[in-house]
Amino acid sequence: MDQDLGKITEEILGSYETGGGINHIDGTNLPSKRALALICEDLLQLLFPGFHDQEPIHSSHLTRVTSHRVFSISERLQEEVSKSLRMRDAASSSGAAQSLTLGFLRALPGVRAALRTDVEAAFQGDPAAAGLDEVILAYPYVEAVAIQRCAHVFYQLGLPLIPRIMTEWAHARTGIDIHPGAQIGSHFFIDHGTGVVIGETAVIGTHVKLYQGVSLIARSLAGGQSLRGKRRHPTLEDHVTVYAGTTIMGGDTVVGAGSTIGASVFLTHSVPARSLVFFEEKSLHILDKDRRGGRADDWVI
Repeated sequence: MDQDLGKITEEILGSYETGGGINHIDGTNLPSKRALALICEDLLQLLFPGFHDQEPIHSSHLTRVTSHRVFSISERLQEEVSKSLRMRDAASSSGAAQSLTLGFLRALPGVRAALRTDVEAAFQGDPAAAGLDEVILAYPYVEAVAIQRCAHVFYQLGLPLIPRIMTEWAHARTGIDIHPGAQIGSHFFIDHGTGVVIGETAVIGTHVKLYQGVSLIARSLAGGQSLRGKRRHPTLEDHVTVYAGTTIMGGDTVVGAGSTIGASVFLTHSVPARSLVFFEEKSLHILDKDRRGGRADDWVI
């Protein structure tokens, strides 16, 4: 047995010498996925006090509990931010990591304000929701959007790697894949959520509702790294609803305000405001809502 294990060890070591590109040996200390997972858990406690705790928080203890969480998250997060910065510049100072961490923490009240509108949108938009508590505790999209909004702050600050680790942590937990670069307006709701994909350069307006399996993706990845930094993903303007299984593709594609996109549509071009887009008898139909009459939510698609 020992000889077999010794042989296996030698073979694995040999693969390290020939398998370049998936080794990180003698390099900088990378950000820890495990540490960031714990930080994401604690961020959810900070963003939704009392909802992610085993014991209730009394208002008389709120200042002490919040202060402890802020200081704890700051200390641990600054260490991971420092690692991330040293990947890009080995001479990066601790002051840069501290500045980025403080910038992130200062943004959290604004993140909470946006999340409040998201929770309200879910409650107002889902008759199955018994209350705001149920939305926060039971709806997976709340965690996915909360972490994405946090990660987006770091993304805007130019921090490498960590924002993507954060959103992929949420992706693994919820089945909802939102890139940290995506721009998302207020009152955002993903119903059910499983299989939703939102790409890096997607822009989503206010009061947008998506159902499960919706993908906002790039038209082509054949260009690979040459497409980095370019607009690749679609725009959904305000008050757009997209039903289950629909794919909307391309950086030039804009879904106009107030439009409804039916289920299982494959959309590769823009549609004007207040459009109704759906498949019927293997044909794609684009109608003007104002001529059709009524509200989109009243129609069966």
